Amino acid sequence: MKITEIKTFVLRMPLVIRGDVPMVGGQPRTAIEMLLVRVDTDEGVSGWGEGFGHRVWPATRTALEKIVAPLCVGRDPTAIHALMNDLLRTLHGAGRGGPVVYALSALDIALWDIAGKLAGLPLYRLLGGSPRHDLPAYASLLRYGKTAALGPRIAEALGRGYRLIKIHEIDPGIIRAARRAAGSDVPLMVDCSCSWSVDDALAMCRTLHDLDLAWIEEPLWPPEDHAGLARVRAEGRIPVAAGENVASVYEFKQMFERASLSVAQPSVTKIGGITEMRKLFAVADTFGVRVVPHSAYFGAGLLASIHACAAQPREVWVERFYCDFDVTPYGGSIDPGGGRIAIPQGPGLGLDPDPDALKRLVIEA
Repeated sequence: MKITEIKTFVLRMPLVIRGDVPMVGGQPRTAIEMLLVRVDTDEGVSGWGEGFGHRVWPATRTALEKIVAPLCVGRDPTAIHALMNDLLRTLHGAGRGGPVVYALSALDIALWDIAGKLAGLPLYRLLGGSPRHDLPAYASLLRYGKTAALGPRIAEALGRGYRLIKIHEIDPGIIRAARRAAGSDVPLMVDCSCSWSVDDALAMCRTLHDLDLAWIEEPLWPPEDHAGLARVRAEGRIPVAAGENVASVYEFKQMFERASLSVAQPSVTKIGGITEMRKLFAVADTFGVRVVPHSAYFGAGLLASIHACAAQPREVWVERFYCDFDVTPYGGSIDPGGGRIAIPQGPGLGLDPDPDALKRLVIEA
C-alpha cells in the first residue's frame, strides 16, 4: 500500500449565537475555521486528519501541501512510526513546533485512521483500550468578558447535563460570578490564555483561592516559562494546567522534571498526532501527572482526542468547546449528552466527514 495524494479542506463553520457574541483577541468570534486533511492510498482506503487551524490555517496548510505532502507520496501509510520519524528528522530545520509540526500532526492522525480501518477496529481499541461507550466531557466556554453574558451560558450548559465547566476569563469579578452561577459542587476551571507575569499570576491565585478551582490554566506569558509555572504551582495553592502550546513529549518531560504541572494538556493537532500523544500519556504516568488533553476542535482532531483518551485505563475528561453550529462535518456525533461524549465505534476514527456538509462549509479545497 502506498500514499497517492494528500488533500486539504478549509472549512468555516458559523456559530449559532444566542445573546452576547464571544470574543477572541478583542474581536467578535462568529465562526470557527477548521483544516481537515485526507490521505488517499492506492488501495482505495483513505484516512482523515486535522491540523491546527483556527486563524493560523494558512500557515499549517502551506506547510502540509508544500513541505510535508511531497515527502509522503509513495510511502507506506501503515509504517506509521518509520514515516513519522523520518519526517520529524528530515524537517527539524523548519522548526520543532509550529506549522510544520501541526501539519505532521494532521498526517499522523490520518495514518492512524487508515490503520484502524485496515484492522477493522475503532482506534481506541487498536491502541489497546478496553471496550467503553463514552467519556466525561467538560463544557469549555468561549470568552465573553462580561458577567451578564457568562451566567446564561453556564446555566444552559448545566441544563444540558454538563457537570464540569471551564471558562476563558481573566477578570476576578467575572470568575467569581461564574463560580456563583456554576454552584459550589461543580468543578470549575479557569483558562487565562497566557495573560500574566509570575507575580501577577500569584496575586490572582491569592484573590481566587477561596473559589476552590479545579485548575488555573495557562496563566503565564510567555507560555514557555516553565520555571515560572513551577513557582505558580508551588506558591499559588491552585492546581496548574498547561500544555496546548507545548510541541513535543521531550518538552513535557522537562516540565514534569521541574514540577511545573498539575495537569498536562497536550493538543493532538499540535504535538505530532496520536503517535506523540500516546508517548505523552506514558511519560506523564511515570511522573504521576494527570493528562487532560486540549481539544478545541470539532473534526478529526476531536475524534482523535477522544480515542487517545478512551485508550487509557482510567476515564479521562474530554474538552468540548461550548458552542453550537447549524452544520458540522461530523453532525451530532460531536455533541455530548448528559455530560458525556460518545466514543465512535466504527473502524479508525469511527466516522468520515459528511460529503454534503463538506460542500456547504468548505471555503478552500
